[in-house]
Amino acid sequence: MLYRLEIENFSSIRDQQILDLTVSANVPDPESRFSPLFPGSDLRAPKVLALYGPNASGKTTVLKALDFIASYIRDSALRTVPGFACERFNDEDSASRPIRLAVEFGGVMDLTPEQSTRAEAGEYVDVGVYRYDLEILVKDGAGYEVGVEQLRQKPDGRGKWQRVFERNGDVLVGSKTFPLVGYRHLLNTLKSNVSVISSFAQFGHPSAELFADISRRVFSNFTHAPNDDTWVVNYLKSFPDVLAKVNRDLSRIDVGVEEMRIVETPTGSLPMFRHAGLQFEMPWPMESHGTRAFIRMFPFLSATLDRGGVAILDEFDIAIHPLVLPDILRWFYDSAGRNPHNGQLWFSVHSASLLDDLNKEEVILCEKDSKGRTHVFSLMDIKSVRRDENLYRKYLSGAFGAVPNIG
Repeated sequence: MLYRLEIENFSSIRDQQILDLTVSANVPDPESRFSPLFPGSDLRAPKVLALYGPNASGKTTVLKALDFIASYIRDSALRTVPGFACERFNDEDSASRPIRLAVEFGGVMDLTPEQSTRAEAGEYVDVGVYRYDLEILVKDGAGYEVGVEQLRQKPDGRGKWQRVFERNGDVLVGSKTFPLVGYRHLLNTLKSNVSVISSFAQFGHPSAELFADISRRVFSNFTHAPNDDTWVVNYLKSFPDVLAKVNRDLSRIDVGVEEMRIVETPTGSLPMFRHAGLQFEMPWPMESHGTRAFIRMFPFLSATLDRGGVAILDEFDIAIHPLVLPDILRWFYDSAGRNPHNGQLWFSVHSASLLDDLNKEEVILCEKDSKGRTHVFSLMDIKSVRRDENLYRKYLSGAFGAVPNIG
């Protein structure tokens, strides 16, 4: 379970912003909205995180930072050009300041293939929290090499951080969990703009492969162009079990669709929709915008619910009816059913009515000051917010900030 995110000098975020999402043991949770940071932990984190704020306030920046960390760990070894797929804050002082990102999350300690096998078999294994830090050095306004990359662990969430690996410039130090013995030749292939995990996993380092697999359980709709539907059609065609789930949920949310199927045409695969009361099936281009938006979103939700991990969805509420949104959130609360691995959902949203269905621990606010700098905070950071507050009314009144200034 991801419970902490730190961002500095990344896109519209200039100064360090820290989101600490830990929920203490004394906070009531009758609806199973929170999950332990790791099995047995007294501390918990929300399974749903909603980012609110005006247009261009930085909601997408927060989600992109989280997505960048995962994709950098997972895919940076595939990058064929210098530099990094991210940008620093656009002012003169930030043109030479490092980009800094960090996440903390729960998991199995001393993660080796043997530990992974034991955990999958349901055997007892040590658990705790991890912290991943990345510092990208910036020169002439662009990131050019890694300054610091490190992964540390804290068994049972107690004591001091213990090194898994630590990289400072050209120097890399491993550990029993992340051994370098027998793998030092991989240092010769480690590029200055590539993650240790991604690079070593590419050449079969067992622990690197396991940590890379963790990052593969971060699913984001940033990975596909907004107007390209080819990927979702091909995905549903390749995974008929997911298509069956789509059909079940389409019938549940009452959009009038009785069944979606994919047919082959001279120009490629085409989804067709059978509607109640209509004589002929409707092709994908003629289907409603809301139905197509739901289907585009569904693979990310389904993968997270089935495998665990994190779903990152920008503009979650686009074309989706406000009464459907809370139902999707309830999928994540359902640990005994749809969400057995306690998958987590991060999303940006403008639908203020959804606040009636959220607790304060689930709400993140973004606002931008007069110098274009994004500030990020959780409603938990506002000490005066009571558990029985009408979040919808208070937010629209401007009591929490992060609303447009019109006029």
